[in-house]
Amino acid sequence: MSPTQPDILFIMTDQQRFDTIAALGNSHIYTPNLDRLIRRGVTFSNAYATCPVCVAARYTIRTGCEPLTTRVFNNAGLKPIGGRAEKMENRCGEYLARTMSRLGYRTFGVGKFHTSPWDEDLGYEAFFRSEESYNAISRPGDDYASWLNQAHPEFSFLEQLMGERTEMYYIPQRSPLPPELGVESWVGDRVVEQIANTDNQRPFFGFVSFVGPHPPLAPPIPFNRMYDPDRLPDPILASVEHDHMDEEIPYMRYAIWADAVNLPLSRIVKARYYGEISYIDLCIGRILDAVEAGSNSQNTLICFFSDHGDLLGDHHGWQKQNFFEAACHIPLLLSWPATLPAGIIKSDLISLADLFGIATRAGGRAELREGIDVLGLVQGESTPRKSLIGVTEPPGSHDFKIMVVTDEWKYIFMANGGREQLFHRQEDPDELTNCIASASATRSNLHALAVNACRGTGALDALDGDNLRSFPFRERPRTRIYQFEQSFGVTGFPDNPKDGLKNLDPLTFKRIK
Repeated sequence: MSPTQPDILFIMTDQQRFDTIAALGNSHIYTPNLDRLIRRGVTFSNAYATCPVCVAARYTIRTGCEPLTTRVFNNAGLKPIGGRAEKMENRCGEYLARTMSRLGYRTFGVGKFHTSPWDEDLGYEAFFRSEESYNAISRPGDDYASWLNQAHPEFSFLEQLMGERTEMYYIPQRSPLPPELGVESWVGDRVVEQIANTDNQRPFFGFVSFVGPHPPLAPPIPFNRMYDPDRLPDPILASVEHDHMDEEIPYMRYAIWADAVNLPLSRIVKARYYGEISYIDLCIGRILDAVEAGSNSQNTLICFFSDHGDLLGDHHGWQKQNFFEAACHIPLLLSWPATLPAGIIKSDLISLADLFGIATRAGGRAELREGIDVLGLVQGESTPRKSLIGVTEPPGSHDFKIMVVTDEWKYIFMANGGREQLFHRQEDPDELTNCIASASATRSNLHALAVNACRGTGALDALDGDNLRSFPFRERPRTRIYQFEQSFGVTGFPDNPKDGLKNLDPLTFKRIK
């Protein structure tokens, strides 16, 4: 390890799939700065979100603990089981930012943090928040929304700053803002300022969290027209029966209005998704330039990753919270020129929980919690995982799911109907063939690993003796998710169309406050 504490920069995107970087084999996308990071360090080709949904993944990152400890299995959150501390930090330990402050770091956080409550104290000395949606309380407290309102009041009429949601959630859009005023550019500007704010006494730990490419997919000009949809590949599809074994997928497809997306439109959606990534890539480039312009660039550890992926039409589905590769397999790039090799790819199984140990070991005092020592792994000093466990939804619930990943196989169990999937990862990377019937011995071995993972405190309700608990299959009632701008008092479509104009002056077309 370096005798001098490095500067450390974590860069996270939201809902970015593992297969969206040019240097890793996607010939359709333009990502020169992510490519630059790959050349600068180590790529982990088997990194996973063990609970692939926003809030759960973020609590795993900031605590270094897996969902069975955080007790966050979805975006709704969950109270701890009996005997466990009520507050997250009391049962998991100090959050990452507070831990890094204790190690002597100047800490800053910029971007989307998706906490519960929305204004939770995460321990950063400097904190600049830009969440993806607002209510009447959170919008005035959001640093990006406040900055835009004060610096550019001409855009104060906008309800949803990152694009329309509800029925437009997966309908391709263009940002209502120019690129220099978009949230991703604002994030980049704040990070560059913080990097320049040198402290000769302390290194910095920065956590950068971009809002995109999470939907709605509304890249600004010219990123909205970088990609010709007719040149992009179709989604990966098996039979509907195969793809929809997980009831979450058809349920969510309807809930977020993606049942309106046909095959040609899915390619247009992908084009806008790629445009969002290229926009973020350019903002990352400005951050990398700021790092490399400093005197400590060789001793700066940069870790890039996403919280989870997006089906993006694959397997007849959209969104995340399932264990197909597109939803839970994430990009993870790690560089530290003074210490780590450059331009190599490692296939070890990595969890988001491991990020805590990366930061703390680099900072001088490794605190792995429920992760493994990734820096030690790169340097041949620690043992890789043989398998990785993922869970979503509360153990013992009808919708509980568990995943076991090894180098060769992936096993998925769904309590809803006791459904199972088994994929050979090398021979079937697109997960089109379910091997449950043809590889029964492998299924039994991985099922046993899943059972064993549930024997600890917090997951016993997922068990029925020596088996995983199952329930009779049920189809969840189809309901729509409405995501209007509540800070403007809009909660849904009006019962009568004329009521949608009640706050509009018919002469000036301005909003009546």
